Amino acid sequence: MSRTVLVVDDAAFMRMMIRDILAREGYVIHEAVNGRDAVEKYLEIKPDIVTMDITMPEMSGLEALRLIREQDPAARVLVVSAMGQQKMIVEALENGALDFLVKPFQPTKVLETVKKCLQTTPRG
Repeated sequence: MSRTVLVVDDAAFMRMMIRDILAREGYVIHEAVNGRDAVEKYLEIKPDIVTMDITMPEMSGLEALRLIREQDPAARVLVVSAMGQQKMIVEALENGALDFLVKPFQPTKVLETVKKCLQTTPRG
């Protein structure tokens, strides 16, 4: 059975990079362009895991993470951030994110982290 991933990033290039890495491994990819879009698509698709950019227009990844976890405490969310956003990474982890990736990232690191998160039981 294919695992579904919701890739959330306001940068089309970053969505494409993550999509390409995961699609090559057989994941079914859906995309969202900001936090608001992510919450709507999460509720519609119920993906196995979400890769969530932190800094986005309209609604931040942190706010989207909180709303998704309110709706589904079992949601698996992996935050993606740029260097220098450690404070936001810590806040995301405190709000239920399972792990994080720092941009720029290596494809092998993306795959390892997604696989690890899929084997982790989210804390409700």
